[in-house]
Amino acid sequence: MVSKRLSRLEGHRRKFMAIIDGTPECEKAVHYSARRAKNSNGGLVLLFVIPDGDFQQWLGVEQIMRAEAREEAEAIMAKAAQKVRETAGIDPEIVIREGMATEQINLLVDEDRDIAVLVLAAGSNKEGPGPLVSAVAGRGAMFPIPVTVLPDTLTDEEIDALA
Repeated sequence: MVSKRLSRLEGHRRKFMAIIDGTPECEKAVHYSARRAKNSNGGLVLLFVIPDGDFQQWLGVEQIMRAEAREEAEAIMAKAAQKVRETAGIDPEIVIREGMATEQINLLVDEDRDIAVLVLAAGSNKEGPGPLVSAVAGRGAMFPIPVTVLPDTLTDEEIDALA
């Protein structure tokens, strides 16, 4: 069941969500999301999903690997948040989860009913547009909010003009 979005109600504001996944194109999604959030007096949520399949080891080793993955995710997110603060002048919300990316995106959208738009950027390499864009565009993909997909050929100036 799709939860009603709250972003238009008094005391709420529309949030844009971008996924930090280590791909070169994710920076474009973050840039666009930050500009849209700033220009519409909205918010920005940055989500990093640590794949849970990375931790199939003995318990002690698994805990160390989880802690290292979490530290790395926190460092990546701190860097992304700082760039948003410097370029857009807004303070993004940081969310780090473990699991399958599409599942975690849906869970977060269900939990935070102010999130109104998911922003992704497509890659242009021969492997395809990227795993998230492929998942969103794939058969049976269901997201409870609109998804904006940016081509990776856009420059920052073009993104600024669109946002």
